Formats: sequence, C-alpha cells, structure tokens
Amino acid sequence: MKPLKTEVAYETPWFRMVGKTMREGEAAYYSLQLPDYAAVVALTEENEVLIVRQYRPAVEHATFELPSGLIDPGETPAEAAGRELLEETGYEAGELEVLGSMEPDVGRMGNRIWTCLARGVRKLPGRVPEDGIEVILWPLEELARATVDGRFDHALHVAVVMIAVMKGGLRLTP
Repeated sequence: MKPLKTEVAYETPWFRMVGKTMREGEAAYYSLQLPDYAAVVALTEENEVLIVRQYRPAVEHATFELPSGLIDPGETPAEAAGRELLEETGYEAGELEVLGSMEPDVGRMGNRIWTCLARGVRKLPGRVPEDGIEVILWPLEELARATVDGRFDHALHVAVVMIAVMKGGLRLTP
C-alpha cells in the first residue's frame, strides 16, 4: 500500500512531521522523519563500557546512555559513531565495527539506529567530554545490574546492547 498523498506538516532542523493520506476521505497519518543515528557500545582494554550521563529536557532528568548521535549527510554509521564517541567522551576507538541497524519506532518514526561496537577505546590527552556530559566507566556487571534495576533504561540503547550481546561482541551476566 502506498500513500495517496504525502505532505510536510511541520519542519525543524532536527525533524520533519509528515502527513500521509492512505485512503480517500480518511485523515492523514502523521509520522516523524529524522536522520539516522548511531549508538556505540565502547569497551576499554579493561572491559569497562563508557556510559554518558546527561540531562534530557524531554524527560526532565539526567539519563545514563551510550555515546550516540545523528549521522551527518555523507557520513557512514561507523564515522558517526567514532565522531560522537570522541565528541561526547574524549575517547577514541581502537577498533570500530557496525553490527547492524534497527527501526526505532515503526509506528511514529521513519529512521534507523545503527548499532556499533568499539573495542580498545582510550582517552585522548587534552580531549574533554562535550559540555553537560559526564563520562562514567562501568564494568560489564554494572551495565547488566543497571539495565535490570532500571537505571540504564533508554530502550533503544538497551536494544543496542542486546544486539552487541547477541552478535557475540559483548558478554553480560545479570
């Protein structure tokens, strides 16, 4: 089935709201079109995962998340993951692998989140985290505990961690 009519109802630098009329006489179905973005599970040589803590206005509190961000035009998911890792944390990946992508919300959004795994991440001298971001190193056991007890509850990032586990790049035990 294809839309009979598609129109942009609202647009910002970050997203577009698009109305799609699917059947004659029915109201438009609205969804958001956003750029794809990449999230990275970043592991140090000591098998600690980099977590970023930052205030999120949408939920009005600080959250624990993976380093992540929008993929810029002309950029690959791996390039975006490496750039966001460096910008947000001041760490650089020794090795970075793209594990695949997912659709974040097929009922409301028209983009993809790319799952990336970085190994051998190390702090670059003189590099500081992005303003407003606290970088935390969690042992894998703490990531598992924080996921189970709800401290690490960004659903898409939990899914990214799960993809890393299922594809063999990460071992977690509750």
